[in-house]
Amino acid sequence: MGSKKYTAGFKAEASRQALEYGRSVRDVAGRLGVSVDTLNVWVPAHRLAPQKRHETADQSAEIRQLRAELRRVTEERDIPKKAAAYFAKQPG
Repeated sequence: MGSKKYTAGFKAEASRQALEYGRSVRDVAGRLGVSVDTLNVWVPAHRLAPQKRHETADQSAEIRQLRAELRRVTEERDIPKKAAAYFAKQPG
């Protein structure tokens, strides 16, 4: 059975209910239909200071951008190799 995917907003709100409103993790999990174990993973992540969460999001965005640039540069590097191999096979 596959696991459900939850939005970041849903995770944040569930964590906020447990942290800021003083509800127990078990109570929040039961009302939202989420396992206690899952909510126990989300809550510590939500405890990070807002600045730290922002830095983490910025780092994730930078990593995505760098990976895209690496793919592009790798393709640019490989094109001459592929062309050389193609022309080496041509008769004449």
